[in-house]
Amino acid sequence: MQAIIRFVKKGIKPEQLFMLSVLLVNGGNYLYNLVLGRVLGPEKFADAAILITFLLVLSFVAMTFQLVTAKFSVLFEDSIFSGFIAKIYKNALFTGIFLGIAILVFSTQLQHFFKTTSSTMFVIFGFGVPFYFLMSVNRGVFQGKQELKSLSITYQSEMISRLLLTFTLLYLLDIDSSLIIAIGIFCSFVFGLIPFKTSNFSLFKPFKLDVTNKKLVKNFFIITAFYELTQIIINNSDILLVKHYFDSYEAGLYASLALIGRVVYFIAWMFVMLLLPKVVQLKKEGKDTLPILLKYVVYIGIIAAVIVISCFLFPDEIIKILFGSEYLSISSLLWKYASATGIFAISNIFAYYYLSLDKYVPVVLSGIFGMLQIVLVVLYHETLEQVVHVQIIAMVLLLIVQLSFFFIKDSKAAIAVKDIKEE
Repeated sequence: MQAIIRFVKKGIKPEQLFMLSVLLVNGGNYLYNLVLGRVLGPEKFADAAILITFLLVLSFVAMTFQLVTAKFSVLFEDSIFSGFIAKIYKNALFTGIFLGIAILVFSTQLQHFFKTTSSTMFVIFGFGVPFYFLMSVNRGVFQGKQELKSLSITYQSEMISRLLLTFTLLYLLDIDSSLIIAIGIFCSFVFGLIPFKTSNFSLFKPFKLDVTNKKLVKNFFIITAFYELTQIIINNSDILLVKHYFDSYEAGLYASLALIGRVVYFIAWMFVMLLLPKVVQLKKEGKDTLPILLKYVVYIGIIAAVIVISCFLFPDEIIKILFGSEYLSISSLLWKYASATGIFAISNIFAYYYLSLDKYVPVVLSGIFGMLQIVLVVLYHETLEQVVHVQIIAMVLLLIVQLSFFFIKDSKAAIAVKDIKEE
């Protein structure tokens, strides 16, 4: 036993521990969605999927603050760092309050547009939004300083609390399931603040950056916000549009399809979390950043290929195991949806890499093809199959242009590939 403990302490690096933690968190979130799908059935799960999609949308918006915090936690030090963090906390809190109020005010309209059973679920969700933004800045500090143990705990606190609270309340209370899910999500935002680095939190500490740094932060914030908007569009617009155009049963089937097909994207997110601070640090030290990019692209490519092939060979078995026989009619689309998200995940690695280096063309490209995806779904939505097909078209085109930019911009790519093979 002592030998095992020594191996864990000496053999597992912080990055590996964080990856294991992320796999655990994603596994817990997956279990949360799968059990909801089985317990609620396709029609009620369609309502649950809207709240879960709202949660994903919120995570991408808040990710802007997290990435900005992470990057400048690497670049800034001492009093500049503490003043910057105080300012970013204040801006994040005010943004969260503004968005939360907007959701409260338009809760009835949201109910009508998405054809949900209740508007109260949006009200409860809206009250939790400010907590999520504080949580994201807190995570950004841990991410930038590479305090991966604390970063892991915040994700685990959020996931475990949502999982336990939601299913405990579903078992104990006989009320609308969408309200219980909203309550579980709200409470998980509060638990996700654990551990909270209180030494960095000061809303009223006066602070001003010098002109150069202020411009640097502003530019990175704007372009990151734009990119996270493209992430929202590409990752969630299809579910929202399907809920609008199709009946609840078909929307529930599509939600289960999206959940299974996005496994590769959530795994890719784990690498993105490690990629950004490493690339910023390497650039700061004047070292080559290409090898780490290509290593992560290879990882994601292999994972995506394995998942797509599995979905192609065993679609019925996967659907039955994860959701049950009620969802079998969607099985033929499983490998196709997985292909679209796998292609997007690879494109995403390139975009975040260049975002870390303050090169913004790939970000703009993602925005263009995110809008193209919306346009295609709006124009072509006669069947769920057609919705999936147009997404594949948009994502293939996005990957082609991202790769074109990469090979044009980085003539050292071939040398870096050779170095990775030699390792």
